[in-house]
Amino acid sequence: MNCFVMDHPLITHKVSLLKDKHTNSTDFKSLVKEISLLMFYELTRDLPLRQATIESPIGLIKTQIVAGRTMAFVPVLRGGLGMLDGLLELMPNAKVGHIGAFRDPDTKESVVYYCKLPQDIDDREVIVCDPMLATGSLAVAAVDEIKKTGCTNVKFLTLLANKAGIERVNAAHPDVKIYCASMVDGLNEKGFIEDGFGDVSERLFGTK
Repeated sequence: MNCFVMDHPLITHKVSLLKDKHTNSTDFKSLVKEISLLMFYELTRDLPLRQATIESPIGLIKTQIVAGRTMAFVPVLRGGLGMLDGLLELMPNAKVGHIGAFRDPDTKESVVYYCKLPQDIDDREVIVCDPMLATGSLAVAAVDEIKKTGCTNVKFLTLLANKAGIERVNAAHPDVKIYCASMVDGLNEKGFIEDGFGDVSERLFGTK
């Protein structure tokens, strides 16, 4: 299974708070941002470094800085927007695209209604972010759209992933590594994660 679970105690604790129905919209939004930041810190562990010379308060010194790998973040609307601030806090120069999709209530398949991506996305490492990976149809549809541009370097970042959804993304896009904060098993009859957060978009923006 091409999925890395970031089960750090702080992340696990914050995910549990997201599942609490009593967590209000303000706290819910902060938790999503904090978890995303912590996860992105781990996701970027393999960023290459290069030698550089800088002027410190004492004088010139040789040190290492990030080698300039270009990134793009693509949140899936609307829930993915809650993760974006945490990612941009660590990498503010990354470009941002957006993908909008909805799940057909009858077929449970995702339909893309909006896609706006950076023009040079095919030269970037792309992080698709969506708080929950349930059936996997939305994730597959989002990656499909990105790969149409010729982009071949895509990762998927989610807070809560269902095993069946992971397997579906793995089957459709075996080259896409999934990073999640928690992995669960089981969907209800509507295709939603049973042990989940509820409607993330509604809880993020207080629109329910």
